[in-house]
Parts: sequence; C-alpha cells; structure tokens
Amino acid sequence: MSAITYLFIANCAVWLGVAGYLIFLASKSCGLEKRMQQLELLGDENDR
Repeated sequence: MSAITYLFIANCAVWLGVAGYLIFLASKSCGLEKRMQQLELLGDENDR
C-alpha cells in the first residue's frame, strides 16, 4: 500500500473519531437538558 492510502485511512479514522465524539457530546447534552427540566419542575412544585 502506498503512503497516500495510509494517509487516507488515517484521515478517515480521525474523522470517525471526531464524529463519534460529537455524537457522544450530543447525547450527554440531551440528558442534561432532560435533567434540568426535571429539576425545574421539582423547584416549581416546592414553591407552591
């Protein structure tokens, strides 16, 4: 295999890693938003 082939494979691996990390961050963000809504609802119930 030539150097260009290795470079292409490495480039694909890096971009797959970046995409996976972004998906991971998006899922964590979604979970945090849900948790924040739960806490806001609990706070509203305690104010009554």
